[in-house]
Amino acid sequence: MADSIWIHYARPRPHWYRLDKAAKAAKTKDWAAVAEASKQAGATCLGRYHIRGQHDFETVEIWRFASPEAAFDHWARLTAAAYNEWYAFSNNVGLSLDTPLP
Repeated sequence: MADSIWIHYARPRPHWYRLDKAAKAAKTKDWAAVAEASKQAGATCLGRYHIRGQHDFETVEIWRFASPEAAFDHWARLTAAAYNEWYAFSNNVGLSLDTPLP
């Protein structure tokens, strides 16, 4: 198993702001369920941070997964829940430097 870090940058797309409170809450709840399922499978959210200064995104979220495949599964479930339709994003996945490469 290769310890992996997933770095997720995001910002709301303009049409996110046109949703009413109830619609935003429903979508946020769906995405929280994805996060909870990943945690139940052994992932750890290391934190979510607001980005200040010159950057294309508003937040950065950092997760530790057991493998790159587990990080990809997390992202696939978020996109299945329409996250990518409402948020612009950039993702990076990296292996621990202590993990031997194949």
